[in-house]
Amino acid sequence: MSIGSVQAAPPGELPFGVYDPDGDFASDGEVVIEELFLPWEDVYLQALYDADEYAQERNRSLLVTVEPWTWSRSERNTARYLQQGIENGTYDPNMKAICDILGTLKSPVTLRWAHEMEDKSGQFIWADWNPETYISAYRHMIDLCRASAPNINVMWSPLGYENMDDYYPGDDYADLIGLSVFGLQAWDQYKFGHDQTFDEIFAPRYERAAKYGKPVVVAELGYVGKEPYVKNWENSVRQVKEQYPSLVGVVYFNYPEVYPWPEGFGLPDWRVKNQILK
Repeated sequence: MSIGSVQAAPPGELPFGVYDPDGDFASDGEVVIEELFLPWEDVYLQALYDADEYAQERNRSLLVTVEPWTWSRSERNTARYLQQGIENGTYDPNMKAICDILGTLKSPVTLRWAHEMEDKSGQFIWADWNPETYISAYRHMIDLCRASAPNINVMWSPLGYENMDDYYPGDDYADLIGLSVFGLQAWDQYKFGHDQTFDEIFAPRYERAAKYGKPVVVAELGYVGKEPYVKNWENSVRQVKEQYPSLVGVVYFNYPEVYPWPEGFGLPDWRVKNQILK
């Protein structure tokens, strides 16, 4: 997957995308999806135009993950503050400002708002809410965005856990379903006593998502370990398999982890150039 200092997509036929802030995949013509992450506060929205130009030059579509908080250290980053702000309309201008720009971009755009909402780890202030509260907030923000950007696609994107169904917003609010799949060899050995494969983690999540009849995307993908482990994943993630007929793409998270894994496993570096451990 690495040719000198240039990164290349793993082998296979599934459409491949990247979150790639360092530009490691800038020259890879097989990449067809460029993922962005942005908060809806304290953000320079004009950068969306730069991202659009970058994607246009490479014939890529945009997957825009909007995280409803600020990346700055702030007392605003609490679930209660966020819920109240959505309910009383405080955050409507934040969402509208983003979507006013998304509606003008030349690249095809998919919006992914408040992902991994069924996660209980504490990473996200919009996760592990009462499902009705989350669904109401999600629908409100998608309605608001579609008013400004009617041509976007919308991706509802749980982790893929057993309780994800509780948070499903309805067929009108999910053009695609995104899932997250990460393989950390040291974690596998510690928790399960063996190396997990991509299929071992993905298959049950896919089954939960596919029943909605929507296209399924691995919206965040990463794997780190010794060379045989990485090669096993690399040779699997883009293969077209009959057991996943609704799978239409995978997007690699080419960046270090930003939230510590539990039980002391720290911050894995998912970047392809650093994913093989000695």
